[in-house]
Parts: sequence; C-alpha cells; structure tokens
Amino acid sequence: MADIKEDVGHRRQHLILAVEAPKSEAQVEEKEEEDGKAKPPQGTERKRVASLDIFRGLTVALMILVDDAGGEWPVIGHAPWNGCNLADFVMPFFLFIVGMAIALALKRIPDRTKASKKVLLRTLKLLFWGLLLQGGFSHAPDELTYGVDMKKIRWCGILQRIALAYLIVAFVEILTRNSLTKDLLPGKFSIFRLYFWHWIVGACVLIVYLATLYGTYVPDWQFTVQNRDSADFGKVLTVACNVRGKLDPPCNAVGYVDRKVLGINHMYQHPAWKRSKACTKDSPHEGHFRSDAPSWCWAPFEPEGILSSISAILSTIIGVHFGHVLVHMKGHLSRLQHWTIMGLGLLILGIILHFTDAIPLNKQLYTFSYVCVTSGAAALVFSAFYVVVDIWNFKLPFLPLEWIGMNAMLVYVMAAEDIFAGFINGWYYEDPHNTLIYWIQKHIFINVWHSRRVGILLYVLFAEILFWGIVAGLLHRLSIYWKL
Repeated sequence: MADIKEDVGHRRQHLILAVEAPKSEAQVEEKEEEDGKAKPPQGTERKRVASLDIFRGLTVALMILVDDAGGEWPVIGHAPWNGCNLADFVMPFFLFIVGMAIALALKRIPDRTKASKKVLLRTLKLLFWGLLLQGGFSHAPDELTYGVDMKKIRWCGILQRIALAYLIVAFVEILTRNSLTKDLLPGKFSIFRLYFWHWIVGACVLIVYLATLYGTYVPDWQFTVQNRDSADFGKVLTVACNVRGKLDPPCNAVGYVDRKVLGINHMYQHPAWKRSKACTKDSPHEGHFRSDAPSWCWAPFEPEGILSSISAILSTIIGVHFGHVLVHMKGHLSRLQHWTIMGLGLLILGIILHFTDAIPLNKQLYTFSYVCVTSGAAALVFSAFYVVVDIWNFKLPFLPLEWIGMNAMLVYVMAAEDIFAGFINGWYYEDPHNTLIYWIQKHIFINVWHSRRVGILLYVLFAEILFWGIVAGLLHRLSIYWKL
C-alpha cells in the first residue's frame, strides 16, 4: 500500500442534514438517529444539504489520496515543516465540518442534560477509536502484526484531536444557548454579537496558544534513537536549545510541552520533518539521512499534540460560525456573501502573516496563519459546493463523494486506516508480500503505465477512492450507516 503513512487530518462522524422551508424561510438542522421520531412541522419540506455531505466525502477522499499516494508524490503529502501542501488541508477541513455539525445538530436537542450526555458519549467514542486505530495497536496493512507496548502507546492522534475540539466547542454551544434569540437583529455583525461567547472562547484559546508558543523557555533535551535501521539505534542523543519563542523543528514549545506531559516515548515516531532538507538529500522524499544531519532528525514529534490541538479548536469555532450562518440567514445570497467575504478575509490574512515572516504556515505547530489559510480555504470550497449542488442542483458527478460523506466513519476506518487492506493482505500466497492488493497494483496499474508513480496514483483514485464510493453508495441504498 502506501510507502509513507503520515497522519492526515482527519475524521469525523456521519451527519444527516436537513433543510426545512416553512413558507419562505429556510432552516437547516441535523437529523440525529435518536431523533428519528421527530416530524417536520406541517407544511414544510425537508431535504438534504448535499454540499456538506460532498465536502465531507471530498475530505475523506483527500485523506486516502495523500496517505496512500503521498509516498510517490510528496508534493501532495505533508510539508516537512513550514508551508502548506494538499495533505495539510485535510485536518482543518474535518474540524471545520465538525464545527458546522455542532451548530446544526445541537439545535435539535433543547435539553441541556441530554445534549451534554450525547456530547460526552460521542467524545468517548472518538477517543476509543483514536487510541485503537492510531495508538499503535494495528500495524496493518504492510505488517501482519498487531498489539502495542503500553510503554510506547501513542496517546494523541487525529480522532483524539477531533474529540477535544468537539467536546470544548459543543459545551460552549450548549452552555450559551439560553442567551440566544431565534431571529437576527439588523446589522452586518449581528450574528457575531449573537454568538459572542464563541468568539471570546476563541480569543482565549489564541492568547493561551500564542503566549505558550512564544513565551515558553525550551531547554536542551535528550532522546533514545528508536530506529532499528539507524547505526545510532539505542544511543542517547542530545538536542541543544536553551531558547525561547523559536518555531524551528527541535526547539519549539509545542514539542517541549508534549515531551513533558505525554513523555517522549508516547509521541509519533515518523514526523514529516524527517523528509526535510536538513535531514535527507532526497527531500521532499524519504531517504537515508545525511552524514551531517542534526540529531533531532532521529527524534519523535507529535503532530497532533497538546498545544497544537488547543490551537486547532479555532478551526472548529470557525466551522460553528458557518453553521450558524446556515441556520439563521435565510437567503442563498446572504449566506454566500457572508461565507465568501469571511473566507477570503481569513485566506488573505494567513497569507500575509506567512509571507511577511510574522507567523509561518505550519501544520505541525498549527500556527495562527495556518488556521486562517486552511479555514478560509474550507469556507470557499464549501461555498463552491453549496452553489453547484444545492443551488444549481448539479449533483450527479459528485455522487461517489456524497456517498462517502454519508458513511465517512466506515470509509475512514476501512480505507484511510487500512483495516480492510490489512485484512486482504492477511491472505497471501507463499510470501506475505504476494497478496491480491500487490497483484492489482503491479499488473493492473503499474505495469500497464510503466510507471510506479502513475500506477500508484491511479490505483488510489480508482481501486480505493472510487471503490469505496461505490461501496458507500450500496450501503446508502440499504440505509446502512456507521455513526458515532
């Protein structure tokens, strides 16, 4: 399968969204499974907001693409450090979608206690699946082994980050709902005033993040080389820092906090920085380390760590705001004006911060400029789908993405986390590498195109993304969904 299995942004629960249009007004809500007894008011018509399903499906598809083709096409994989490649948009897109889901779903649960129990249960489910899938227990599909040494279990991960952002933002939504009115007051900024507590929480998150990032003193630190292929395996190496406010790979506060709180053995052992020019001559591909590579090239780093996950809450708060716009603003034009202006504003702000060297774009640190650029991009992509699908009703070419979006958790576990591929690889002929997947890759894609790079790309597009789109479509026909 993939030569590089980097963590990519992103996973989330299945959403079923509906639009109710009593007379001339539109109201958007999520139809939860346990609310199936609820009936729309008389004289209303309920229909799906297909653009959100398609956006979710696109994000899952991008995750599969960058995970399984990123080894051959590093330009779409994670940036080794500063910068923003295609893979770096996936995690923020998921958090943006989760934010919209919070705004829509909790409107249907007026009771605070019931809503809180639901949020806590979903958070625990996300944490459970995150630890199971990314804690190190499953080594599929390339290694036919399983189990994890609890001394080295990875506590953080994609679903764990989503769980944290979901828990905090959902409780802000629940605890501040009594102060809200049903209708917006006149004024361009009335929706910001209506949900001012969300922005206060966002400002507090940003202040805590920036103060810790730039104010924490990072001392020298040591680690033991865990890579068995390295001549330095088992050696204890020292990284010289003694600095404050640095955003370089070895001496940033994000890594320091994770080493202190999580413990260095519980962090991700294959960070993207191993592909940087400082570490390997093959950059941006993986390769043997340079003879003069600095010691930190062998060190672990947690891309979904504590401080960066606190910053990631901002992506979810922005998504909640876009969900509030969908709920409160009744016309297509007013919604699109708000979304596109805010999306462009965030995008431009992030680009200015990066190119003026004020705050670089960095997914692994989840910098503020990165929040702005990726959230702005999410806003514009969703707005484009909203126009094409929900306004123009041009949906047919996007059906596979819509089906994936309607069963996102299933496709994520089976395809993006390679559980299905690991199962198939368990049935081999004579040699563990002589499997059905290997045969399909080699004889149907690579040999036909006489190129491993092109063959792997086409394999991922057709034998993975399109295949799971069709599977999700069949499950949709049978009304089978995996919900958290």
